[in-house]
Parts: sequence; C-alpha cells; structure tokens
Amino acid sequence: MALETFRNSGRTAERLGEAIRGDRLSHAYIIEGDALSDKVGFAEGFAAAILCPEKPGVGCGVCPTCRQVAHGSYDDLYHFRKEENRASLRDTVIQQLQKDLLNLPAGRGKRNIAIVEDVDTLTDWAQNRLLKTLEEPLPGTVILLLSENSENLLPTIRSRCVKIRIGGEAAAETPKEKKYRELAEELTEMAVSGAYFYEIKNKLDRQIKDRDAALAFLDAEERLMREIMLEGNAPLMDRSKALACVGYIEEARRDILRNVRHVYAVRNLLLKIGG
Repeated sequence: MALETFRNSGRTAERLGEAIRGDRLSHAYIIEGDALSDKVGFAEGFAAAILCPEKPGVGCGVCPTCRQVAHGSYDDLYHFRKEENRASLRDTVIQQLQKDLLNLPAGRGKRNIAIVEDVDTLTDWAQNRLLKTLEEPLPGTVILLLSENSENLLPTIRSRCVKIRIGGEAAAETPKEKKYRELAEELTEMAVSGAYFYEIKNKLDRQIKDRDAALAFLDAEERLMREIMLEGNAPLMDRSKALACVGYIEEARRDILRNVRHVYAVRNLLLKIGG
C-alpha cells in the first residue's frame, strides 16, 4: 500500500515524504494506532517510500523494489510479528532483530529497515535490549515499531523515537474495519433493544473466535460510542450512556489483557451495555 494512500491522516504522510526526499529521516519511529488501524500497511508504505528509486518519498508501487516490499521479499526489510495465538511478542525476536541489523545492506536502497509489530507487548528485558539497538544503530537503519499503546513502552524507548499516531485513516474503509464496525453496531443495537441474551451470545461466539478478534471488536465499539457522543442525538443511546459504555469497554480491554477469557469479557460488556 502506497504511503500516499494515508493522505487522510492529516499531513503525516506528506511530512514523512518530505523528510525522505530531504534526507531528514529519523532512525526510529513508533507507529501507534488501535487494532483496526492499518499500522502494517502504513509501515510497509513508509518503507516503500524510503526505498523506491522511482518516486522517493511516495513509492511508485510498480518497480521491483516496491513489489518486493509489498510481497515481503526485499532483502534488507526485516519484519517481525507475534506467533499465532500468542498474546505477546517473544523476547527472542529482539535478539534476531539485533543480528539482522548488523548485516550490511545488499539492495540499492543502502538501508536496513525493520518493522516490529506489537512492540508494546515485549517484556522489560526485551525492551532494554531493543534500547541498545536504538541507541547505536548502523548508518541508514530505520526501525518502525508498531504499537497499540506506546505508554506500555519504556520512557527511554519513547524518547528515542518519533511518534506517529494513525487511526484508520486509509482512504477507504478496510474489510476488517467494516466487519467489526457492522458487528459492533448490530450487537449494540441488540443489547440496547433487549434482545434475548442467547441470541447475542450465539452471534458473538460465531464472530469473535480469539483474543485478537475480541480486542478489534472492542476498538470498533469504542469508535461507535465516540461517534454517538459527537452526534448527541443518536437513536441507540444518549451521550451520558455512551460515555458510561466507553468505561465498560476499557474494563473489558483491561480484563482481556490480564488474561481473562475474551468470551467472558465481551459478553459481560454487552450485558452492561444492555443495562
């Protein structure tokens, strides 16, 4: 996905493009956004804009470099993510990151770029190891740290990175955003209108299969409540009720992050929304 796709995020994409063309890149960025935000797409678009020889600062999307970045086959781009069904990123990821970034760049871009997803789930031990890499990167290195909540990162890490906040600003709603928005609207309406709980439970259990899906659903619920508060006269509920629901959503998120089973946390949330 090209960086310019995210032009709806204010001037963020434009400023990054200017920094690339002016050779003013930082060595490390925190890209923060909720579970529905396309942080990976933004990071890959940023990487392509850095490396693209045809349209520096934008990314042409068709040259060999851009295609390799999009398909995850560019030699000097290292991408780290959680293993399936794990709640956190393994500490060993940072050890591998350190080894990879010691390699001299092989591509014409003359840069090593690393994308690290879910960096806010790392232990303090792993974050301290990451800090060493942020303090002494090789010339040309750019590290993109993807996070839902950068407050979970050590202050020393945050101080060494440029923070970018995104929030679903892609030009068009992604299929994931659309799916969870519609689910949040439907289940909230069912809860508020007094539908039988077994109907809510059955639909919920069919759609929310794991922890990550539950967290994405909570993000969609919170966006819905904030929209209701902005509208003021939404048919589902009034502003004060929506504000209370934001609190319920945060409670559910904290429960899931404390390893309460996601099904119980989300069911309990919908019971509270229904009153």
